[in-house]
Amino acid sequence: MVIFSCLPAAYYDRHLHVEDDAVEVQARLADVSHLQRRKTFLARLCEQAERYDEMVTYMKEVAKLGGELTVDERNLLSVAYKNVVGTRRASWRIISSIEQKEESKGSEKHVGTIREYRDKIEAELEKVCQDVLDVLDESLIPNAASGESKVFYHKMKGDYHRYLAEFASGDKRRGAATAAHEAYKSATDVAQTELTPTHPIRLGLALNFSVFYYEILNSPDRACHLAKQAFDDAIAELDSLSEESYRDSTLIMQLLRDNLTLWTSSDAVDAETTPAEAAKEEEKAPAAETEESEPKAAEPEPEAAS
Repeated sequence: MVIFSCLPAAYYDRHLHVEDDAVEVQARLADVSHLQRRKTFLARLCEQAERYDEMVTYMKEVAKLGGELTVDERNLLSVAYKNVVGTRRASWRIISSIEQKEESKGSEKHVGTIREYRDKIEAELEKVCQDVLDVLDESLIPNAASGESKVFYHKMKGDYHRYLAEFASGDKRRGAATAAHEAYKSATDVAQTELTPTHPIRLGLALNFSVFYYEILNSPDRACHLAKQAFDDAIAELDSLSEESYRDSTLIMQLLRDNLTLWTSSDAVDAETTPAEAAKEEEKAPAAETEESEPKAAEPEPEAAS
């Protein structure tokens, strides 16, 4: 017996189109996944070759593909930008120091030339920092789902606004400082509810936030309070620290302690801190996603004294 379907032809056409669309979506996802893996691999090659500007390009493309980055991808992106901006921050400090020395000698001719070169470095710094902030606001933060990712990216946002505040002046400095504080505060709110006190990302956040208070807001009391609280909270739960994050966490705890020693010493109170004595930030991103340390601030990276 032959059974004839009473369903209209449009029904079959519609379902065939749905199946075709599903196949097309799967193909596109496969293409995106392949592209993501290829770009990430190229970024790793760039890291090995120390070609960080290209590494930034590849990881920025990965970030813009959409979706939440893996821990590895997140750290690669952070390391790339950290190195690109880090060399320029170091250059800016050196040139600024030379400029101050020449000013003290009254060498106006040299000071003018040095100032022009410093302006050039500042323009490069501003461009890199704004590039990072655009990627964070447009791709990374909106796609962050886990507590770790949210803290990591908001901390990163605070760090790069802090870098802008380091060399800016007037309204631009105040704007960068306000934006940095808001980002660090957002990261702290999430960290305190979703990450343990010994988590390397939470410790790295406390490290860099305290550096921000000390160096940008000129508030040593708040800097010391924040750093000491983070250190004490971590010490209280040190026994529960996992083997996996032990090295990263204890490294950042050491940076916190070093900064506290620096900030509470009589030298730190009686004299200006020189670039060589600057607080430490988190600068090398641990596998668990820590980031910077500067007097000793932390970036996926803890950052060494800068």
